[in-house]
This record gives sequence, C-alpha cells and structure tokens, in this order.
Amino acid sequence: MAAKDARAAGPVVAVDTDDIAVPDRFGWWNDMVGHEVMPVSIRSPHADRFRGWVEAVGLSHSQVAAFDFSPMTARRSPAHIRRGNPEDYFLLLVRESAVRLEQARGVACLGPGDMALFSSWRPLTCDFLDNGGPVRLTLLRIPLALLPLAGGRADRLLAEPLPIKSGSGALLGPYLTSLPKAARTAGPVELARLGAIGVDLAASLLAARIGDQHSLPAETRRTALLAGISAFIDHHLTDPLLDPAAVAAHHHISVRTLHQLFQGEPESVAATIRRRRLERCHADLTEPRLRHRTIGETALRWGFRHPADFSRAFRRTYGVSPSEVRATVR
Repeated sequence: MAAKDARAAGPVVAVDTDDIAVPDRFGWWNDMVGHEVMPVSIRSPHADRFRGWVEAVGLSHSQVAAFDFSPMTARRSPAHIRRGNPEDYFLLLVRESAVRLEQARGVACLGPGDMALFSSWRPLTCDFLDNGGPVRLTLLRIPLALLPLAGGRADRLLAEPLPIKSGSGALLGPYLTSLPKAARTAGPVELARLGAIGVDLAASLLAARIGDQHSLPAETRRTALLAGISAFIDHHLTDPLLDPAAVAAHHHISVRTLHQLFQGEPESVAATIRRRRLERCHADLTEPRLRHRTIGETALRWGFRHPADFSRAFRRTYGVSPSEVRATVR
C-alpha cells in the first residue's frame, strides 16, 4: 500500500488522506482503491473535502483491510474488468453506515454488522450511503484459487446478505474487526495461522449457505471447528462447570475427538481454559477500578471454584502470588 507517509507496524500498514493535499485527496483515494482493491470509478458529493483512512493486514495469501471514508459510489464496468481482473472474491463487513451492493442478479442492502460477497470479474455497483457520518467497513480479500468451492459455486451468493447470527458468520465478524490489532503483535507463524482461519471461516460460511459443507477439505472444517470452540471457551470462562466435557457436548463431539482436535495445537483444551481464566484474573487484579473486589471474588468470577487451586496455578504461571500482583496496583 503506497502513500508518501504510510505507517507500518509489522504486517499492518495504515494510510490516510490527512497526509495528502486537500485538492489531491479524492484522486489519490481513487488510485489507491484501484491499486489495492481493484479498478473502479468513484463519485462523491464530498469530493472537494474527501477524507479516507485504511489499515491493511497483509497475510500469506489473503488480505484484510479496514476502511473509513466519506460517502461515495463506486462502479466497476466491463472496461474496468478488461483493464485488470485480480480474480478475487471479497467479503464485505459493514461496521458503520449503510451500503447498497449490486452485482450479477443480486442486490444487498446492508447495515452495521451485515456481510455480503462480491467478486472482481463481474460488473459491480456499490453505493456507500450518506447517513451523516463516515462509512466504515472491512474487506476480506480471498483469491479465487484459494477458496475451496469448485465450479464457481460461490457466485450464487454474489450481492446476497449472508447469515451473521450463527455458525461461521458469527465468528467471522469479530475475526475481521479484531485482526489488525492481533496482527501487530503476531509472529510469522501466528500470522499465517490467523490468515488461514479467516479463509476457512469464509469458506465454511459460504458452503453452509449453499448447502455444500461436506465438500470442504477436512482441514478447512477442522479450522472452522477449532475457531468455534475457541469462541465458546471465551464466552463461558465465567462458568465454573466449563471443562473439556462441556465443550465437547456443546459441539456434539466426543471428548476423545475434542482431544484429538487439539493434538496439533500448542496446548490442551484444559490448559487453554486455565490459561485464559488466569489471564482474565491477572487483568482484573491489575485494574485499579476493581480494587474493591477481593482476590477470592476475582477467582470465582472467572470460574475458579477453589481459592487454593487458583493461587497455586497463578504462582506457577506468573511467578508471584495474586496478592503480590494486587499490591503493585496504585
């Protein structure tokens, strides 16, 4: 992503129009979109005072980019396609404002939290509507060759609102919004894993929508299942009954299958639950606004039923006792 004052933090690059002379901003934005997304023509009632910002995460084969910009309309014509077709799918997540997306025979009217799919090889119209503020959205770029849905079956879903309340859709939205922050501190191996998760979640979402989940590769299904298990653990850390048996039961698999799923992970299911609980406890104990809460209450809040077990696990992990950590808080 090119700009005269691009700011990079590892694999994350951020640029904005504040670094561009006001008369040149709209033209620069059009060129940037054409280079980083795909060639389009854009119009905006705010062209003379246009503002835009983008933060992009470069992954091994895909890309996630968060955009904030003044309302506008983007159109991709057959001439644009002939000029440059990267052969990419894009999953669009609206974070704020409203978007009207038209492609093939589909029309999707999207609001905050909604998602839809579009491609680079068909004419396209995107109206980013003026609701009195900037448009905020995130794009996941997936090369056609990388999406494990053969025969262009995903084309059936172009410009169609996608389900976001359950399954992979419920996981993909938080993944997209949190990825830039996670990528800033991720090493190369972790970043590759994060990239694979995004593509596999997207493939699972699209396959479920067309009723074709069983055609997905086993590794794609495994990654999506692990992502769902991870989210379930995070959402239920406060439950003292959360353990491998509860996780397996919720996902309709045996405990043995659950342990087999985690054989290739850095830690077991039980260790994952314990570590995340300890991390929440440590964060609470170092938060001055929570000094009124006792150590025992903090432990119980995050699912530790026995204070002595909590203290031993905490000292093993952090090398100091909970009370010593609490004493450092001013």
